[in-house]
Amino acid sequence: MKEFFKKIHSDNFKWYDFSLLSLIITYAIMIVGSIIGTIIIGSIIMALSMINTNIKSGDPFVFINYVYWSFIGVWLLAFLVMLLSKPDRPIIPKLGTKEHGNNIKMLIIGLVIGFVMNISCALVAMLNKDIALYFNSFDPFKVLVVFIGVFIQSSAEEMACRGFLYQRLFRSYRHHAVAVVGNSVLFGLLHIFNDGVTVTGIVNVMLFGILCSLFVYFYDSIWCAMAIHAAWNFSQSILLGLPNSGGVFEFSIFKLDLASARNSFAYDINFGIEGTLVSCLVETAAILIVLYLGLKKKGQASESV
Repeated sequence: MKEFFKKIHSDNFKWYDFSLLSLIITYAIMIVGSIIGTIIIGSIIMALSMINTNIKSGDPFVFINYVYWSFIGVWLLAFLVMLLSKPDRPIIPKLGTKEHGNNIKMLIIGLVIGFVMNISCALVAMLNKDIALYFNSFDPFKVLVVFIGVFIQSSAEEMACRGFLYQRLFRSYRHHAVAVVGNSVLFGLLHIFNDGVTVTGIVNVMLFGILCSLFVYFYDSIWCAMAIHAAWNFSQSILLGLPNSGGVFEFSIFKLDLASARNSFAYDINFGIEGTLVSCLVETAAILIVLYLGLKKKGQASESV
């Protein structure tokens, strides 16, 4: 057994790098961080409502910002953990511009990828007449504020899974596939209690995690992963008004005609497009493309050395 552990773990492996411990710490950061964020944002909204009586917790715009902006607590707690834990401090620079892949170009590429993937899935559902949408409203300022909130939420999940957990697994195991797949499994399990969740939905979320992990592995760009995640969630929930991992908000640019929705290979009435075969196929195709381009990039880099 001892030889087996030596074979799979890297020479830098320490007891605190044990995979189960890393999973538990990451999960705790997500849960406790969300609670902290809820308290912070809830307190801010309460204070603002005392100043301005037009700000009410039941307002769709206020509520959606409360949900998304609360993930700032995950950021705060994760940074505190990494600052206090000496072995985890090297993860912090990997979230910033010291990583060559963390730049505006990759951020924009990520936004485009996330938007195109999600809209493509939605278009298939619409063309198959599984859903019908109608225009609701559009306030540029409100949409911008919500987008920032969505980015905070999406980037917090990416930072926890593709940042903190990925880097812990990456340094601990000889085979880097453990880091890619391991964090994606936890990412899927984080959604297991979501409303309307299905087996297909969990598989889809795991595939999404693998896709984002490959951008971190091949391109050293967690920024790209964050942008993909944010664009996917924003397109799905705010632009189209569809369920986002089972959750639906009143605030959206377009809305779903509930009477038109039906289950099919392209849409799930409870979990949305994320619980479908189409979404799984789109993400699998994206994974294969990134794998091809990434391996080609690494091959060219090896030849030039």
